[in-house]
Amino acid sequence: MKKADKPRTVTEKIIASHLLEGDPATDRELGIRIDQTLTQDATGTMAYLQFEAMGVKRIRNELAVSYVDHNTVQIGFENADDHDFLASIAKKYGIIYSKAGNGICHQLHLERFGKPGTTLLGSDSHTPTGGGIGQIAIGAGGIDIAVAMAGGAFHIPVPKVRGIRLVGRLSKGVSAKDVILKVLEKFGTKGNVGWIFEYFGPGVATLDVPSRATIANMGAELGVTTSVFPSDRVTRQFLAAQGRPGDFTEIVADKGAKYDDVFEVDLGALEPLAAAPHSPGNVVTVKSIRGKKVGQILIGSCTNSSYRDIRTVAQILKGKHVAEDVEVGIACGSRQVIEMLLKDGSLAILHEAGCRMLENACGFCIGAHMSPSTNAVSLRTNNRNFEGRSGTQSAQVYLVSPETAAASALTGKVTACEGTAKVPSPKRFPTVDDMFLYRATAGKGVPRTKIVRGPNIAPVPAGKAMPENLAAKVAIKVGDKITTDHIMPAGARLKYRSNVPEYSKYVFEPCDRNFHDICLGNAESGFANVIVAGESYGQGSSREHAALCPMYLGVKAVVAKSIERIHRANLVNFGIVPFVFENPADYDRLSQGDRLDFSGIAQAIAGDGRIEVNGIKLRTELSAREKEIVLKGGLLSCLN
Repeated sequence: MKKADKPRTVTEKIIASHLLEGDPATDRELGIRIDQTLTQDATGTMAYLQFEAMGVKRIRNELAVSYVDHNTVQIGFENADDHDFLASIAKKYGIIYSKAGNGICHQLHLERFGKPGTTLLGSDSHTPTGGGIGQIAIGAGGIDIAVAMAGGAFHIPVPKVRGIRLVGRLSKGVSAKDVILKVLEKFGTKGNVGWIFEYFGPGVATLDVPSRATIANMGAELGVTTSVFPSDRVTRQFLAAQGRPGDFTEIVADKGAKYDDVFEVDLGALEPLAAAPHSPGNVVTVKSIRGKKVGQILIGSCTNSSYRDIRTVAQILKGKHVAEDVEVGIACGSRQVIEMLLKDGSLAILHEAGCRMLENACGFCIGAHMSPSTNAVSLRTNNRNFEGRSGTQSAQVYLVSPETAAASALTGKVTACEGTAKVPSPKRFPTVDDMFLYRATAGKGVPRTKIVRGPNIAPVPAGKAMPENLAAKVAIKVGDKITTDHIMPAGARLKYRSNVPEYSKYVFEPCDRNFHDICLGNAESGFANVIVAGESYGQGSSREHAALCPMYLGVKAVVAKSIERIHRANLVNFGIVPFVFENPADYDRLSQGDRLDFSGIAQAIAGDGRIEVNGIKLRTELSAREKEIVLKGGLLSCLN
């Protein structure tokens, strides 16, 4: 068999058709063409400020969409001003703008824009939701989105592909959330950097597109590059029902395609699962926590806010009322979902059952509202339950399926669902596109548009080139599984994301409120700042501010046992060296306040990436492209 005739996976097919740089057989890094981009308002302001700084007159990729779904609660002027900025930027440069209230970016993009066989890059870590329709969809930092909108390549390490073979059919009361929790139980939230998970097997045909999207969405919690399903007859039916039959392309793995590893999940053997505090990888059976008292239940977020999910909840609650001592909130994913629930009577059922109907937004998932009470147990259908992410440090957050959430709402205790009628895939979804603006000028823009800049929008800070030698101090030492929420808190602080000097005051606020002042003090004494961390540093959100704000405070290196993919890329993009310990035990030899002398750091970066500092051996594995970025002080410095 000729090499060109080798049976290929879905992943291999899509990457091969988008390859701009590198060879998967010989190189460590690939550059791929990006067809579509998306941003959300918490990351979009900085992405578009960076796009402006590049001096490009209009977008050069196939499609760019700016969604407003994170900071829709407008207490003070900051969020509203940023939305005005985003709208004017979109109009000027040829970007479609989704107004606040339209819905959650991943649900909306799946409904209205996602295409099988294409590539999507988004400034949100849950962009892989698009894998549910056979799209290579990847989360990244805002500056990577800006480069893609300008027509540049996106770079990834040559991926390994793990096949997740699905067999059987889900039992009643079990759904897609339980499938991905089973995969998380097996592979955890660390150690999966550089992998793509591709789902295949006879069980795939039993899952509708919303179910596939839920599984692909929470692949982000695994730390993989992305997750992808085939595009098949189920995908065709979904796109036809959305009024987009022309967007369908069949793309399935060839018979005999080889995966680097295979894990089989018997859908029929699954039982209801939950992720216990404080990690999506801390998976337990619902049976093991049955009867636990619950104070709050929240249903929705980009993971479980489809019509299928909310209609299922309505079927379980029909003719009943939620327990008097439990608070239940529901956030639908889009206005399309709301309209369907209105027409079939589900909205009335939820209202009569005592549920609070929340805005179509990310809201509670990012701690922007609906924070639970002190020490409360909160069941949620979203994708992350990091400590304090809900906005209440003492809360115990469990991640569950919509079925488990609805059953528990009726009892006020953790309760497994005994089953409900399956929600059939709609033959036709209503088209609800009136809150997408500038579709007529998409790709072209209106060049004379005046950009609206409120007082909270500050210029993009520039990085500094790496010196030949670096005298530094350890500004903070943190442990394992430090998330971007630890580094750059969201919630009430997220309104400062377009004002780096202000936002930088809250770097590591949950870990050390003095971090900002320590960094400034070190800088005044002539020292750069270094962050020391344990395993899986930077997991979670794609929030590039978790690198940008530390860069602004003079951080030049992170030294960790391991660093997660998106955060590592963001560190490089802002001129911060991602070092790892040659010997992880050396982590114990460093303390906050230690002086570190990186003699010959520039030469080490340009060479093999190895350096010895205070008798401790460190290494960084950088491509030639990444070396140039770090040495020049960041990607923006390389582009200008």
